[in-house]
Amino acid sequence: MATWKHISGGLVRISAGSRTNVWGVNSAGNIYRYTNNDASPWMQVPGALTDIGAAADGTVWGVNSAGNIYRYTGDQENGHWKHISGGLVRISAGSRTNVWGVNSAGNIYRYTNNDASPWMQVPGALTDIGAAADGTVWGVNSAGNIYRYTGDQENGHWKHISGGLTAISAGSRTSVWGTNAGGNIYRYANNDASPWAQIPGALADIGAGVDGTVWGVNSAGNIYRYTGDLPG
Repeated sequence: MATWKHISGGLVRISAGSRTNVWGVNSAGNIYRYTNNDASPWMQVPGALTDIGAAADGTVWGVNSAGNIYRYTGDQENGHWKHISGGLVRISAGSRTNVWGVNSAGNIYRYTNNDASPWMQVPGALTDIGAAADGTVWGVNSAGNIYRYTGDQENGHWKHISGGLTAISAGSRTSVWGTNAGGNIYRYANNDASPWAQIPGALADIGAGVDGTVWGVNSAGNIYRYTGDLPG
């Protein structure tokens, strides 16, 4: 039976690009990368961030308390944070070429893959966003309304999906997870008519990977990994 397995450590935000690329930040802004070893699970990475987005291809982006944006460059053991112009409070990286974020005013931005002019504003207003490796993008607004981006990146629009969430993460078109204001956990059922299946547990933030990996943190900062639907 699928359950949440407690992993030692303390985080307030978490992002899982895949089973082997999981990153998080704690309440002090310290950054941690999962070591793929539950006995000693976290390696601290230099820097300070308030939100982080990790992709299956190894891409990692983050934002700090001032809204500054950073992309991790180099290998995981010896990389560094490169400042990218702009200002965001939430960021999600599905892949090197699918990075989205929202700013403190709720404005939505998509990375242009050009550091000289990095961000293109996308119509709409959101407070959290989830971008997947396959181009899937979901978001939630300040009222808890849920939206899925449809169409190509240049000419798409937001389609309202019933339900209410405060945090959302998209690993792929078929792996979308979220939590609501009460900490309840939901997984997208791939059916817009009855879109959400509740999953037992309580979380404040969640990260879904392209391979079915799902991690979450609760309001106390405890860290959990979902043991269902994982690769062998």
